[in-house]
Amino acid sequence: MRQENDVEKSVRTLRARAPDDAAELLARESPEFIRDVLKLLPDTHARKVAEHLPPDMRPIKPHSDGKDIMVPGSVVELMDPIPASVPVGTTVAAAVEAVRRAQVPTELTYLYISDEGDKLVGLVVLRDLMLSEPAATVDQIMLPKPFALHVDMPLGEACKAAVRRHYPVYPVVDVENRLLGQVRGWRLFEQQIIEISAQPGQMVGVQKEERSFTPLFSAFLKRHPWLQLNLLTAFMAAFVVSSFTGTIEKIVALAAFLPVLAGQSGNTGCQALAMTLRGLALGDVDKRPKLHLILREGVLGIANGVLVGLVAAAAMWFYASRQPESASQAPTLALVILLAMSGSCLMSGISGVLIPLGLRRVGADPAVASAIFLTTVTDIVGMGLMLGLATMLVP
Repeated sequence: MRQENDVEKSVRTLRARAPDDAAELLARESPEFIRDVLKLLPDTHARKVAEHLPPDMRPIKPHSDGKDIMVPGSVVELMDPIPASVPVGTTVAAAVEAVRRAQVPTELTYLYISDEGDKLVGLVVLRDLMLSEPAATVDQIMLPKPFALHVDMPLGEACKAAVRRHYPVYPVVDVENRLLGQVRGWRLFEQQIIEISAQPGQMVGVQKEERSFTPLFSAFLKRHPWLQLNLLTAFMAAFVVSSFTGTIEKIVALAAFLPVLAGQSGNTGCQALAMTLRGLALGDVDKRPKLHLILREGVLGIANGVLVGLVAAAAMWFYASRQPESASQAPTLALVILLAMSGSCLMSGISGVLIPLGLRRVGADPAVASAIFLTTVTDIVGMGLMLGLATMLVP
């Protein structure tokens, strides 16, 4: 167990460090050591350091009554203390005085109104407070029953709420509507940016919790299982190709166009996947029927597939006509490429929607390794379709 002087030494060191640098150093320690150090750091600095720690290393934040209220990944991770609040019935003059007594008056956006049980009743915009008669009460000028974030609300849901409302500050309450703190809108948007920026890595099996200072062995354990899964799916695509060995040996020109087909259908699917993940992150997907989204990406897929397929078909016709063994088959091979490209892009577009929606349906993170599953589908469908059509149509 760490000695007390070790903790104090670390506190002195971390006080002089930027929050991200302090978090990088602290992430190498045990959870107990991290908790002890953060308790001794100034509240503001400790909170900023904790924000840069991986989620599984962030300590529980205690409520004022001693009970833990931290739910990993919830809005409480971004919560600040209430700067000022007054009870129902307070006069405007007394409320203005309460604002003046606040620790940091410049950070006030709203004055919160609560009842005897500290339950949120309303809020007052400071401009309205300053322009009201001193003898009036806050009940007369407050906005009653304001929208509030629940303390256990996942950050993703809170970000979606912020996107639709655009409030500068959001109060945070518990199940009994007791006022616990507030979250600033810009911090939710910052979190949304972090979530969206993490999606490219998640699509290939890099967890969003992984940072540049994540321990090497921990990063290895997070990444390697997805590479094994990718290897398994690659074997599935290889099995499909091996089933048509005779066709490939007979029509060598097809081998040159396998990577072309895989690349185009894969890109089409990734476009649909990126739009679906963005829609899930922003809450757009739930605003319309899922069938509409599937049909939309399917239409885009087939349209792009036909246009790209025409160019690829022309290239196949040109290439095959110059090969003595396949010159007579050039028109048929061009048709195979056109049909295969159109069909594979159609399936890729639809898969780019169905895969993340399916992962969410079973309770998994839609962004995690979506690209691995998408690549499997596009390779199997695309290569299988092209080789199958060639087997049936080319004499």
